[in-house]
Amino acid sequence: MFTGIIEEVGRVASAQSNSLTISASQALCGMEAGESIAANGVCLTITSFNTGSLSVDIMPETLMRTNLGLLCVGDEVNLERPLALGGYLGGHLVQGHVDDTGRVTAINREGEAMLIRFEAPPQVMDYMVEKGFIAVDGVSLTVVTKDTNSFQVSIVDYTRRHTTLGSKRVGDLVNLEVDVIAKYVEQLSQPHRPGITVDFLQEHGFLD
Repeated sequence: MFTGIIEEVGRVASAQSNSLTISASQALCGMEAGESIAANGVCLTITSFNTGSLSVDIMPETLMRTNLGLLCVGDEVNLERPLALGGYLGGHLVQGHVDDTGRVTAINREGEAMLIRFEAPPQVMDYMVEKGFIAVDGVSLTVVTKDTNSFQVSIVDYTRRHTTLGSKRVGDLVNLEVDVIAKYVEQLSQPHRPGITVDFLQEHGFLD
């Protein structure tokens, strides 16, 4: 489980068809092989690491559902270590299970803030509410406005400078994960559905 508060922006050192090596420093502290890390909001398992980089494998399903397959050597990546039990929850609960990808459609400045609008598929927009949470490339953000097929967020200057969102351009593809609480509410509000089942818990990462 993650919080959507990015600890470090790493840089792709090697990009293979099914693996990535990412240069990092802060995000490596206390990590070991076999542990999880969120890269652009995707929960991945560290297969190996050294003092200046970490390597992860990427499954075909992940490549299909996220923007990780588009990464090239030199690209920046948002990194976050898992939430420690008893740690601060500065953003919101983020699982690292990307629901789908969206695309940047507009970028505007509003004083020190940067307003970014993203086009998103219906299965993501169904869970979107104004002032609710959304994780974009692993960054916990608040939805400012929404319409039928897009939503807008406001990026403060600190987030712009300390994540990859500050370098986004119109047309860029981003990973989207909706608030898991919204999924539970939707599941429980459907009388024809069986409610929370073992399959549902496994699908969302609460059971192995």
